[in-house]
Amino acid sequence: MKIAFIHSDKKIGTGAHFINDLIAYKLREKGVEVNNFYPQFLLTDTPIHFKGINNILFFYSLLEKREEILRHDIIQGTTYTPLAFLRFSKPVVSHFGSTTIGFLKAVPKTNHLGNECNDVFLRLKQSGAIRELNIKTRRPLNDIASIEQYSAERADYIIATSDIVKKDLISVGIAAEKIEVIHNAIEDYWFETLNNNLESEPALIFLGRIGEDPFTLKLKGVDRLIWLFERFPEVKKFSLIMSRNKKLAQWMKNNISNHTVIINAVKDAIPSLLNQHAGGIALLTSRYEGFSLSLIEAMSQGLVPISFSVGVAPEIIRNGENGFIVHTIEEAEEKIKLLLNNVALRCRLALAARETSKQFRSDTMIEKTLVIYSKILNQVR
Repeated sequence: MKIAFIHSDKKIGTGAHFINDLIAYKLREKGVEVNNFYPQFLLTDTPIHFKGINNILFFYSLLEKREEILRHDIIQGTTYTPLAFLRFSKPVVSHFGSTTIGFLKAVPKTNHLGNECNDVFLRLKQSGAIRELNIKTRRPLNDIASIEQYSAERADYIIATSDIVKKDLISVGIAAEKIEVIHNAIEDYWFETLNNNLESEPALIFLGRIGEDPFTLKLKGVDRLIWLFERFPEVKKFSLIMSRNKKLAQWMKNNISNHTVIINAVKDAIPSLLNQHAGGIALLTSRYEGFSLSLIEAMSQGLVPISFSVGVAPEIIRNGENGFIVHTIEEAEEKIKLLLNNVALRCRLALAARETSKQFRSDTMIEKTLVIYSKILNQVR
């Protein structure tokens, strides 16, 4: 079995970047030949409203490797990345870790955030931590949403990483029967070093991307996170942030009390940084996630999740058993207070969260992926 794996090569690894690497590595362990293909040519000096089209054309440059790619049994890419190969006879699998239509539906303009969160953005703007309150145009995102829909319609099979992603795709007319939900996984090293000494004085923890521009900052709920951190000035806070916006990260370090910030840590070093805070409280404040690897990573280290209903959270978090799902920042504040004041409950939930994370080992993901590949190849024969 030969798989052509199309995705972009990022300097700062995103969740999609790490999961792509993990899938390819684990498939090779199972004896599958996986070859990665990265586009090489990017248009430069294009107007901002052409950014979406620019990204789309970027992957068309892979046509120069058409003969090599078409010698594979299956072509797999992330959302629209296999776009140039949809017209050929080779089966195409499109892997949706999230949807741009989901982003667009979830993120309002700054003046529609509500007074508390709007105030956070105004303060960030006044301090120079961010340059503007809203992105100049959503046209690039709308272009990408349209091409994602086109790609999903024409792909032979779609892997969605959560029920939320599947619902996003169905909402734009994609046939449910060609969508298979396969949850993402985390690397094996997350399960290797566990800390059973749960903190008596828990920290509030944030792990993951915070975004760079106003749209992605709102997408990741940085305003909600800052608001919640500021409600608990005496409590320790620890953030492992991935972002190119160093001014914002520095602002969070300087202006939020009792706050330790580490920026762009090496991925395999993160478990040892997190597990010293076992028994702490992990906050997932995003307005949209397709899956949220950081949620599972935090749970694997014995952190109790308080999460908005995004990504895989509503599928796995059971309120009062292994964490909490919340719908407002006020509700999140209440759950933080509950856990800070109830040591027995917090410790019980921390151990249950760690146990839940074991559902997301890579072998499970790969076994389900191989079933889809076999089904596709049987149909071709």
